[in-house]
Amino acid sequence: MTHKFLLAAALAAIPLAAVAQGNAAQIGPEQLVAARQSVMALSGGDLAAMKAAAEAGGDVKQLVPSARGLARWGRALPTLFPAGSVGGHAKPEIWSDRPGFEAAAAAFADSARLLGEAAAAGDREAFLTRWGEVRGACGACHEAYKGD
Repeated sequence: MTHKFLLAAALAAIPLAAVAQGNAAQIGPEQLVAARQSVMALSGGDLAAMKAAAEAGGDVKQLVPSARGLARWGRALPTLFPAGSVGGHAKPEIWSDRPGFEAAAAAFADSARLLGEAAAAGDREAFLTRWGEVRGACGACHEAYKGD
């Protein structure tokens, strides 16, 4: 299973690096779709692993990097949906309701930032509460902007 995650991360890294460097125009829509689907899968897996670790009694301070990574992902998320990159499971509302989509991504990023703060404080109860908020922000965005 680890090899699949590493492969997905490697495949996503190339288009993500180009986007980060402002070269999104050089990336085809298919590559953007593949990149965002890979990172969505990785972030979902990371979120599930964080909850499992916290519920198993692990030190939530060890989860700070993962939570901060999710917050960074939330801030970067809209950049992987430039005009013309329709495809995958993305609903057209991502582009027709861009302010709403960006607000949903920001809400996810903010909830993940708070998750990181709870982890840094070593507060397992607060971490699990914040985890639920992150999961809720994921679900709200998916409900509005993700199709089948």
